[in-house]
Amino acid sequence: MSLGGKILGDSIAMLQHEVRPGMTTMELDALADQFIRSHEGATPAFKGLYGFPGSICTSINDEIVHGIPSKRRTLREGDIVSLDVGVGYKGFFTDSAVTVAVGAIDAKTAKLLEVTVQALEAGIAAARVGNHIGDIGAAVQEVVEHAGFSVVRDLVGHGIGVEFHEEPQVPNYGKPKRREKLVPGLTLAIEPMVNVGGPATRTLPDRWTIVTADGSRSAHFEHTIAVTENGPKVLTRI
Repeated sequence: MSLGGKILGDSIAMLQHEVRPGMTTMELDALADQFIRSHEGATPAFKGLYGFPGSICTSINDEIVHGIPSKRRTLREGDIVSLDVGVGYKGFFTDSAVTVAVGAIDAKTAKLLEVTVQALEAGIAAARVGNHIGDIGAAVQEVVEHAGFSVVRDLVGHGIGVEFHEEPQVPNYGKPKRREKLVPGLTLAIEPMVNVGGPATRTLPDRWTIVTADGSRSAHFEHTIAVTENGPKVLTRI
């Protein structure tokens, strides 16, 4: 998983560098697909997963997750775009996401991105042997709500490994010392999804794209981590 995670981290870094006003989300999808497949044995994990048509998810502004890449979706100055990417490599999967500013963004949106990164790091720090899934969610929730934003509750992180989605689910809210206990060797995708407005969501008619119910902006950051005796190990670090 570490090798697949390195490919994924490099893929995310490449995409961050390429994002610019005027490009389409389909262009980003093609770049990701080509880059991932340039590593022998690596495949874009999202392609065909549950029937998803793209190689990555590209979600703009109020779109939280599962945005479908399209030649008709053009990035504009001041947008934010969440890039959710998965890699399959040698029988294992990794999952990571980042929200990228398209040119200059307003102060509120910049704070949203900053807080979501902080929430992810807090969640990762809580992923220690002897803690529980609830400790991760509680850590994320505290950072987000202290900043005046809201945690999406309809969507969660997950276990990951030989299957892309495995147990346990990893909510971005909760109470410490609740739910499953963290043990060495457990691999998790921790992924705060944070809204400027309320936590409610709705699904667009394409049956994939999930957006904020109130139209507010949303950010999404994610890493795949391994729980070890020496603390959490991030497998997808850029």
